[in-house]
Amino acid sequence: MLLAYIDEIGEPGAFISREHERFHTSPSFGYAGFVIEAECARAFGQRFTHEKRTLFASELVDNPNPGQWEKKGASMFRPTTSVSHPQHLRVFAGLVRTLRSMRGMLFYYADEKPLGTPKQTNLDPAARETAAMQETLNRLCTYAERRERNLLVMIDQINEKTRAERLPQMYGHIFRRSADRPEMKRIVEPPMHVDSVLSANIQFADWVAAAATRAIDNQLIRDSPYSWVPGAWSHAMAGSFTFESKLHLWHRGVDDIHNAALFYKERPLHPIATGHRVGDGLPPEAFRKIHAAAVRAEEGQRRR
Repeated sequence: MLLAYIDEIGEPGAFISREHERFHTSPSFGYAGFVIEAECARAFGQRFTHEKRTLFASELVDNPNPGQWEKKGASMFRPTTSVSHPQHLRVFAGLVRTLRSMRGMLFYYADEKPLGTPKQTNLDPAARETAAMQETLNRLCTYAERRERNLLVMIDQINEKTRAERLPQMYGHIFRRSADRPEMKRIVEPPMHVDSVLSANIQFADWVAAAATRAIDNQLIRDSPYSWVPGAWSHAMAGSFTFESKLHLWHRGVDDIHNAALFYKERPLHPIATGHRVGDGLPPEAFRKIHAAAVRAEEGQRRR
């Protein structure tokens, strides 16, 4: 049995730019975490807990219940972390190496968002969440099939209303796809929701999702404040991701980004150039409108 622990990359709302007053949160949405053999899951959780308590010992001194204290990945990895708290990056890299020594693998799947307001992009946040989760399950099941193992997926707990809405959709997707794709039979149940306060492994999945979120930001946004990502993690991440891990790009002229390439210095969308770039003379908003118009025109041609 394989156990997969996943958490969200970004959030499903609209995105325009980091400078936009409203739609500035994340340029992609998806899921990330890790997969580990069931017999190694407890040992890895213990190692994570030890490293977490050592790293944040000063914050736990007066905590009445240190066993249920967690440090969110969003707080772990900030724009200034490489300077202000480089130990956070070293501990995370060490945990990735520990995971690999226990035959575990990191995983991510995310969709780049089309740029624009909800109205401009016909945004349905629930549909975006569903599509990303379905593709995440597809890819995790493919990995389980290659390993010839069954699979159980766990995700951070959400509110009961949202859970009740998602569960039938996941059941339906798994059973429908199982008719043509035998790897879907590897998954034992739809994703189970676990309170991160009670699960060290869900907490580490949150750290992985936060790291992937920063790496995606660096890949998609030219002047990203997370340019430190490759220098901090490229070596630790090499060979640490499942073959099925992918960032799916939106109407780009380059290939999707796969596996550990997400953490590499090379940025296919923003290659190092000499001279003057065509887009440098345009403000970001004008460039976005031109790109959106080109996409609409292309989609119109397809419908004819």
